[in-house]
Amino acid sequence: MGRPANYVFFRREPERIEEPSFRASDNVAGAQLTFTWRELEPQRDRYDFTQLRERLAFLQRHGKRLVVQLQDVSFSEHTLVPEYLATDTAFHGGSAKKVEGDDSASARFGGWVARRWDPAVRARFAKLVDALGREFDGRIEAIVIPETAIGMGVQSLWPAGFTNDSYAAGINEMVSAARRAFPRSCVIIYANFMPGEWLPGNDHGYLRGVYAHADSVGAGVGGPDIMPFRRGQRRHSYPLISTRRPGVVAGVAVQDGNLAETDPATGALVTVDRIYRFAKDTLRLDLIFWGTEEPYYTRDVLPYLRRLPRK
Repeated sequence: MGRPANYVFFRREPERIEEPSFRASDNVAGAQLTFTWRELEPQRDRYDFTQLRERLAFLQRHGKRLVVQLQDVSFSEHTLVPEYLATDTAFHGGSAKKVEGDDSASARFGGWVARRWDPAVRARFAKLVDALGREFDGRIEAIVIPETAIGMGVQSLWPAGFTNDSYAAGINEMVSAARRAFPRSCVIIYANFMPGEWLPGNDHGYLRGVYAHADSVGAGVGGPDIMPFRRGQRRHSYPLISTRRPGVVAGVAVQDGNLAETDPATGALVTVDRIYRFAKDTLRLDLIFWGTEEPYYTRDVLPYLRRLPRK
């Protein structure tokens, strides 16, 4: 198979696309940038794509492509949905707290997620991706829906309307909406884990269902984290990515901490080469999104990418 295209994942630092080390790297196809729902729709039905347009134009001038991560989930106190979703009762708060921990006694706050299971909230998400698609379909390389892994804790802590089944159905409807809006650009769902199951022993078909649905509508798959030795990923998303049908696009990100992983068999730190070869030969990725965690990005990632043969 061919070699994956390499992108740099600049997260919320879009100004870094101007760095010479990025622009001068022929083996870096482009950048993955994160835009939140809140900033793209500051008021109901009023969209602001100014920053996205400017970043795309800059990248195009320098022969680079853009992947947009449409962020509706946070890992902090900040909610990423528009304010009107939080204040209009029709949207039931617009987002919900994520919960880390296996019981009510150990439950702790883990950030916010848009109410993906709520039809009213999903309808607004569909309008956003429709607006994005009208302007950017075919102009950006891909649009990414962030990871499906969320914690909701025990059932007594679930937000109104949430069930594991409704969440899985909501994810699939979001993928369909994005694919309808972007028939030419890639749509990638970061499907890594799903609430309500833990494979292989507790399998309700949620994660497998997301992959099957993405295949059926022509969407791509992937997720955060390339960790060749991590058991959780090897039992969840990795087998589904590596055995996907030919033609289904896959992209996975090298996140903070991934290059600090150690091989349990040897105790040695994982290398950029090991991650790249796992991504290419085992996962058969089409796109790799390399994070900028230091010292790895400057010391290891960019030099490695420069040494790869040109396509």
